[in-house]
Amino acid sequence: MNKKIFAVVVLAFTINTTLTAQTPPNVPASMILIKGGTFTMGSPANEPERGKDETQHQVTVSNFYMSNYAVTQKEYREIMGTNPSYFKGDNLPVEQVSWYDAIEYCNKRSQKEGLTPAYTINTKQSDPNNKNDNDTIKWIVTWNINANGYRLPTEAEWEYACRAGTTTPFNTGNNITTKQANYDGTEPYNNNAMGEYREKTTPVGSFAPNAWGLYDMHGNVWEWCWDWYGDYSTGAQTGPMGAVTGSYRVVRGGCWNDSGQYLRSAYRNGDRPSRRGEILGFRLVRNAQ
Repeated sequence: MNKKIFAVVVLAFTINTTLTAQTPPNVPASMILIKGGTFTMGSPANEPERGKDETQHQVTVSNFYMSNYAVTQKEYREIMGTNPSYFKGDNLPVEQVSWYDAIEYCNKRSQKEGLTPAYTINTKQSDPNNKNDNDTIKWIVTWNINANGYRLPTEAEWEYACRAGTTTPFNTGNNITTKQANYDGTEPYNNNAMGEYREKTTPVGSFAPNAWGLYDMHGNVWEWCWDWYGDYSTGAQTGPMGAVTGSYRVVRGGCWNDSGQYLRSAYRNGDRPSRRGEILGFRLVRNAQ
């Protein structure tokens, strides 16, 4: 995957967000209730190193639960029976997982916990909405938006949660250091001071969480989202789910091998759904009733 297949998205927020400390019994304690709200998705023209696909627009998202960490190798192995990761460790984020692998994990974990799977997977027909000629798998995946099972976040949900009420390039402010996230600190954002380059993933939760209790939203591994990558709407949207067709599924957050600019809350990237790499992981979401 290119470091910059796509670009940045910075949000200006009008948020009505209060988090609850208590979680219903059927939701793991590791999942945090994210109260919905309305924000401006996209980056202002004066944000350093912004991309051309960051048209600002108003977006409203509903309440949802999001896991405080990316899925770990231990969690993945317990459900899937394998650990495909390049960097090994129970508490490291699972990587070398495709978008389809992440979808399968969501369904299998939902079934194990007695939940309604969010996805229907048709492996026998080729998805006409997948326009990537190099994709080796083109399963048809449909999303039951009313299901209570595990799923991937939409791009809008991911960015809303990452920002946690901030309007700056990172949820840490106008810069992010390698004491705050795992990335290639030899290439800092906007000519800031250089930091460490670890050249590998770090255990989930190694750095301070954002204001809503979510760890590693910046760096470590890219996180798959539901959406096909596509241009943003210029009009207000409620619960957007991305483009109808595309060549890439959205990934967000940057990774251990990226320079600082790719970690920004608004930065957009994408990869072909069947690709596996040591930079690709995912985080879980569930609907909030």
